[in-house]
Amino acid sequence: MDEVVRQAMARAITTMRDHLGDRLTVDDLARAALFSKFHFTRVFLRATGLSPGRFLSALRLAEAKRLLATTSISVADISHQVGYSSVGTFSARFSGSVGLSPSGYRQTRGLPPRIPERADQAPSGSTLRGNVRCPYGTAGTVFVGLFPAKITEGRPARYAILSGPGPYALADVPPGAWYVIAHTFAAGYDDDRGPRPYTGLAGPVPVHRGVTAVLADVRLRPRHSFDPPVLLALPDLRPSAVRRPVAV
Repeated sequence: MDEVVRQAMARAITTMRDHLGDRLTVDDLARAALFSKFHFTRVFLRATGLSPGRFLSALRLAEAKRLLATTSISVADISHQVGYSSVGTFSARFSGSVGLSPSGYRQTRGLPPRIPERADQAPSGSTLRGNVRCPYGTAGTVFVGLFPAKITEGRPARYAILSGPGPYALADVPPGAWYVIAHTFAAGYDDDRGPRPYTGLAGPVPVHRGVTAVLADVRLRPRHSFDPPVLLALPDLRPSAVRRPVAV
């Protein structure tokens, strides 16, 4: 990604973050990026893996997660703060993306006892396996999941929790084209905010019936501002010695 595009996408994402409660259009974001509307949409999709509208929606839900976990603001007020005029619509969207209702997320502080998998698709009999690699240093517990898009949102088709980077195997994966997404935290600190989040993505990986094994390695890297937020409520992946809030 060249520097002109990087700066343009950064301006657009900053505009999103600064106006989560406002009615933003693609035209507004394209003007912030100093691009034409159609060029902006194509470039933004290439840079982030999501359309501008879907990325903005993810930022709004991520902010709602933060407010639910760290404040006592009511669900209704949070929904309005992040741009929803209907509490019912907000609650439905939050539940579908995060895997918990807003009140359930607050009660568990965002750390669910388990992650539900999708149950609406017939298994293929195929196993998807590979290695999660972390060339940047030591990493802690790793989440690996299969999703239909380049965002950790909604119930994964299959997932695994690894004690650290290394081999993984996801059995009986439903047929389809899946993105393998991994998340973890570095064991050390990058600054005063705590351990640094890492992520990795492979795919789309096609899975067909009758294919015994499908291979997909995932390379972890530090998360950056162009990565979509992690919406699905995950277990605490930070090193056991560190348990202070960290945004992903």
